[in-house]
Amino acid sequence: MGAPARTPPRRLGRLAGALLIIATAVLGCSKGSLDPAAERGRQIYLAQCIACHNTDPSLPGAVGPELRGSSRDLLEAKLLKGTYPPGYTPKRPTKIMPPQPGLAPDIADLAAFLK
Repeated sequence: MGAPARTPPRRLGRLAGALLIIATAVLGCSKGSLDPAAERGRQIYLAQCIACHNTDPSLPGAVGPELRGSSRDLLEAKLLKGTYPPGYTPKRPTKIMPPQPGLAPDIADLAAFLK
């Protein structure tokens, strides 16, 4: 049996370059830069909100409007009481969203994600 075949250095360089490009793309798209509260808010948003709102909160959903930039006051009013804070003009005229008081403990995290 002879010596094991070696990969030519030129091929290794191309392979390393391709792996670097893939790693950069994957890591660049991750949400790893979020603080812990915002990451919890992102998880809650994905689990609770995307049935009506877009997976990207800066875009409108099929039923609900975009949510990026929503204030904590707005989140509290909508989630806890199904209303809007005083002086707020809704983005859509519908009144479909029911109150979701079970999300009360998560409002701060949602606000951190949506800011």
